[in-house]
Amino acid sequence: MVLERYESFIDDFDAFRAACERSLPSVVRVNTIKTTVERARAALEAGGYAYEPCEWHPKLLRLETDSPGTSWPYFHGWLYGQEEVSALPALVLDPSPGERIFDVCAAPGSKTTQLAAMMNDTGICVANDANLGRISALRSNAERCGVSNLAITHGDARHASLKPFDGELFDRTLVDVPCSCEGTVRKNPTVLEEWSREQIKGVAGVQRGILKRAIQVTRPGGTVVYSTCTFAPEENEAVLDHVLAAEDCRIRSFDAPLETRPGVTEWNGEQFDPSVQHAKRIYPHLNDTGGFFCAKLEVEA
Repeated sequence: MVLERYESFIDDFDAFRAACERSLPSVVRVNTIKTTVERARAALEAGGYAYEPCEWHPKLLRLETDSPGTSWPYFHGWLYGQEEVSALPALVLDPSPGERIFDVCAAPGSKTTQLAAMMNDTGICVANDANLGRISALRSNAERCGVSNLAITHGDARHASLKPFDGELFDRTLVDVPCSCEGTVRKNPTVLEEWSREQIKGVAGVQRGILKRAIQVTRPGGTVVYSTCTFAPEENEAVLDHVLAAEDCRIRSFDAPLETRPGVTEWNGEQFDPSVQHAKRIYPHLNDTGGFFCAKLEVEA
């Protein structure tokens, strides 16, 4: 009954439900800090691992095996197991080599290592997480991938320093927040059994606080990307609407290489700022991926 609450704004709802019940393809991202796409493909072929490239992102490969971690290219950091659609936020953030990047909820490191590779392992990427246990996974993954431009911090992102670099702020900030994870149902079928309205209400408050702080620590003209793996408007458009009213920022449109749907501007009688429609919703039946939500914000002077 959880997914039925979204039937009013998801077109072809039967296809959506059917996709949510199918298992998720196994996908890896080529880590260009250590190798090239061509060498990674050759290594997989030599090892007898069948794959096909994802059309929208040449560094993503769909494998026929469910155990990519057993291959030697994976063990040596050439590959990183990453759900296909979760590679989108880093592309939208679009970091440049030499910049100051903040990944506020970074563990276990999928997007952190992706950002480092996009920066050619230069500049600095501050990767934070509130869960100390998950930081060990973040550190391990960063080391395996050969990331050296990384500073790992442990703390509640809602209280991140307002002067991270002696008054100099971050150029770009990735806010991939903890959420109710409805969009991960294809790999975590039990996630909907643990769902509750109280959970969504509680996590949405945390999400608002994290996003507000992320905007405060990003320089004027800088970019903040907000993303979740849930369908709930309370955790997506409602969070954006709240932050737009509280902080000097605006939502920017962006092109996505995947099939998407716009953010919803109304939910359960609540009206949101019209600009939330610039956000992108990705449903499992559109691209055979998990579910996702992504928005791009610009900090105003």
